[in-house]
Amino acid sequence: MKKRTCAIIGTGFWANYQIPAWQELDGVEIVAVYNRTLSRGQQVAKKFGIGPAYDDAARMLQEHKPDFVDIITDVDTHAAFTKLAATHRADVICQKPMAPSYHQASEMLQFCEQQQVKLFIHENFRWQAPIRALKKILDSGRIGTPFKARISFCSGFPVFENQPFLAELEHFILTDVGSHVLDVSRFLFGEARSVYCQTRRVNPNIRGEDVANVFLEMQGGLHCFVEMSYASILEKESFPQTLVLVEGDKGSVALGHDFELKMTTRQGTTCEISRPVMYPWLDPDYAVVHASIVECNRNILLGLNGGNAETTGSDNLKTVALVWASYASAAEGRVIYLS
Repeated sequence: MKKRTCAIIGTGFWANYQIPAWQELDGVEIVAVYNRTLSRGQQVAKKFGIGPAYDDAARMLQEHKPDFVDIITDVDTHAAFTKLAATHRADVICQKPMAPSYHQASEMLQFCEQQQVKLFIHENFRWQAPIRALKKILDSGRIGTPFKARISFCSGFPVFENQPFLAELEHFILTDVGSHVLDVSRFLFGEARSVYCQTRRVNPNIRGEDVANVFLEMQGGLHCFVEMSYASILEKESFPQTLVLVEGDKGSVALGHDFELKMTTRQGTTCEISRPVMYPWLDPDYAVVHASIVECNRNILLGLNGGNAETTGSDNLKTVALVWASYASAAEGRVIYLS
């Protein structure tokens, strides 16, 4: 099969991992990179041995006519770059969060549909090895029908050192982490019927909220508590692991620290470890996240080639709706019911 050609838009922190993740897969050739600072783009292109660098994205698209683009930029630029790529008839992969508002995310999807190009969102948490292993246990029926769950991403990791722009976001943890863990809730348990959320800012040196607690009632009746924090000083630092506990009518399953999965029924407790693949290019501090990029890209490539991808624009719009319903709940102090 002919290789799909890809142009990269944005060469910041995450490009250092999304580019080599593409290079792990057969069937993709990165032909060019764009960055607003040309020297930075040239540095990244040289590092990974890929095509020329540009500081003009439109020129790059016109000259190379890639099959698809991978947009790895700040959220405020996502809509503009998505529309630019779609205008050039390139399929689009966009970093999460999809957009700075639900309205803008919906417009992005509608524009791509009008241009008859595909839109995917690079949402990788659901592709983490331990999350996939947990899902298999749930689907097996071994703990029966789940009725209660807790998803936790609480950390004191200095995330602002690698991504200083996060400190300037007016809407922070629900868009940054919530986009991931609320998507995990959908992946594990389906769609939500209602959401109640409370937020607060603990760190005085940032603009947005760094703590959010979200209570979801899922359409199937399950109650799911999703907690997230970048202000938590804990005995065991778990960044960037997502911890999960699911209770069913025949047992429970817990995804704990260091990828340990424990399933408990009336017959006892079993344990397995579901570690990420340790690629040579990943940052050990982000191992479980960086490794999941490969599987996320693999699934999106399937979608580009006509198969069924999980994190399409239309699917991720449901996660975006959950994020902004959470903000509305926190602002209004009430339960938000989802249509």
